[in-house]
Amino acid sequence: MDTKAVHLSTIFHTFFIVTILLLFLPESNAEVRDYSEDWQGDITVEGGRTILVEEISATWCVSCADIDPYLQQVADAHGSRITIVTYHPTDGEDAFQPEAAMHRIERMRMVNPQLGATPTFVVESGLLRVGPDSWPDVQKDILKEETNRQHTSYLSFTVNKSDNNYTTTVANLSLIDVDYNTQLTFMLMTHDVPVPEGYINPGEATRDRVVVATASCDIGNNTTNNTGFSRASANMCSDDFTVDFSHDGKFSIILIHEATESSLSENPNTAATLGIVEFAFRDIELQSHVNIMPIVFFSILSIGIIWVIYERLSAEKSRKAS
Repeated sequence: MDTKAVHLSTIFHTFFIVTILLLFLPESNAEVRDYSEDWQGDITVEGGRTILVEEISATWCVSCADIDPYLQQVADAHGSRITIVTYHPTDGEDAFQPEAAMHRIERMRMVNPQLGATPTFVVESGLLRVGPDSWPDVQKDILKEETNRQHTSYLSFTVNKSDNNYTTTVANLSLIDVDYNTQLTFMLMTHDVPVPEGYINPGEATRDRVVVATASCDIGNNTTNNTGFSRASANMCSDDFTVDFSHDGKFSIILIHEATESSLSENPNTAATLGIVEFAFRDIELQSHVNIMPIVFFSILSIGIIWVIYERLSAEKSRKAS
């Protein structure tokens, strides 16, 4: 068989394998509330299987400005199986420089000391993927993580809205047991954040998924740390860990079960999250419940038809040559 046939066969089998994986991958349970539909009162979200994709970006970064507008569509296309969070560094040039983002960047550096270039993507504390051209590798990392992620913590929290004031409290939790210290972390990111005048801005007038607050509760001793929320408190992390914030625009808040920083310093291999669930109050770029399987099926069918035609033409060519 010549190289063209081998290549086509490889493509067909790759699509087939991806389809089988998509059929059997469990759904995550992220909740997206459309920003055009206001609400008051409580909303409870639950899940745990969502995968964390961390991005280092900057408002002055040209290549970041090229790719960032499409990332939320990518996240929605995954059916809420992933959450993409963006950290803007404290570098004296970025327009935002949130303290909470710098805290998370320093946590990432405990695993990847060489972290620094923008844009950089990291899937579940794995390999650094630098630049827009690395996105195919990011997609491979996501798929690999989805297939390997067998057991996660079950997480749940309730968001209470009263005008522009929000209170978020953990609800029913079932945390997996590990042999290192862990914490619960709330992280708040804002959407469509205007870039102030006076800063270098090669991109659009706003930026998305900007992490502005983070708070953690150490499950071992029930102590809390807060950067950016109005308040963070807990008598017992797994029962009543709560954060308050005020916001008059679009946002997402995620709850993470992860290793403490002391555990990370002792063993960087504990960096991957143990469970994540997300609530988003924003525009919906792509309905997460849309079934993509017909698209995948017909793509495979088309490739199969091309393969059959190619085989017949090759056989006819060989017959005439003989």
